[in-house]
Amino acid sequence: MKFLIVAAKTGGHVFPAASIAKELINKDHKVVFLGTGAQIEKNAFKDISSTSFNLSIEGFRGNSLIKKCKVLSQVLINVFKILRIINKEKIDGMVGFGGFITVPAGLAFWIKGKPIFLHEQNAVLGTANKLLSKFAKINFLGFPIKGIKKSILSGNPIRDTFSAIQSVNNNEGLTKIYITGGSQGAEYINKELPSMFKDLPYNIKIRHQCGQNNIEMVKNEYLSNNINAEVNDFYESPEEQISWSDFVISRGGALTLSEITSVNRGVLIIPLPTSIDNHQIANAKIIEKMNMGMVHYQNESIENLKQKISSIIENKTFRNWKKINNETNLNATSTIVAHIEGYFKINETV
Repeated sequence: MKFLIVAAKTGGHVFPAASIAKELINKDHKVVFLGTGAQIEKNAFKDISSTSFNLSIEGFRGNSLIKKCKVLSQVLINVFKILRIINKEKIDGMVGFGGFITVPAGLAFWIKGKPIFLHEQNAVLGTANKLLSKFAKINFLGFPIKGIKKSILSGNPIRDTFSAIQSVNNNEGLTKIYITGGSQGAEYINKELPSMFKDLPYNIKIRHQCGQNNIEMVKNEYLSNNINAEVNDFYESPEEQISWSDFVISRGGALTLSEITSVNRGVLIIPLPTSIDNHQIANAKIIEKMNMGMVHYQNESIENLKQKISSIIENKTFRNWKKINNETNLNATSTIVAHIEGYFKINETV
């Protein structure tokens, strides 16, 4: 069978898409990628044997009326482009990972009467997936979401390097903390976290991923506060940093939280307050309910954040987080592909 994999622009979409694509190929299927040509897509898909097509399309929400009209015209134009791709490549089905690029793809597959499979990474259904969920044969969910018909709680597909990682025992007599705002960094985390550890009466070692163009500022903040910290703009192997740590401090992106908890690490989550539909807050609440994390809201005081960090270290809360085994995301890739294959097997016999 041959599948169109639709994902673009963000790691939360393209890395799960890459995992599914690899598994489909391992199962003797073929894949074709549909994206926007962004560098993160090229990096995620570079080692996968496939054909790629790129579309020009922008997001819909948060734009002016004129921009929204432009986006709607892009959708109509791209529907016809995708219909040509389906015919040319003889595509059997579509697997979409959210983002507005999935809208014209979903419409094209609906017109052709071909099956649509969707994956939602967050604890809130995104706009594109919300529009297409009624037409999807299966809606795969990274986190539990109530009221979604034809849905399966699959977890979030994570990179296979996370399956192979061995948990590291800390025998160094210190507390090791990995701090990340994602590949782009996070202004609040970069500015506020370095000073949080000043005067804390604990032996602490930190690794901080700060994103591009922030490294000197963040390094200087740690140095001025005499904190033992290694700062990098980007870590190529996040699984190694997470496993190295006792706990993580991060934003509330779905993929990041799934990766952290899959390595049996807990997380102090600082959700991005401007995330669409507050999905990072919804993600964070689920991790907190799993007893694998604690939430700090950005509108709370800096002193409150410092108290939470101190409490985690003082009470060794991270030891309890490490005891919880969260394998859902480690199995997500095989779960999704098995259900997609199962759909075609059932319908071949009907």
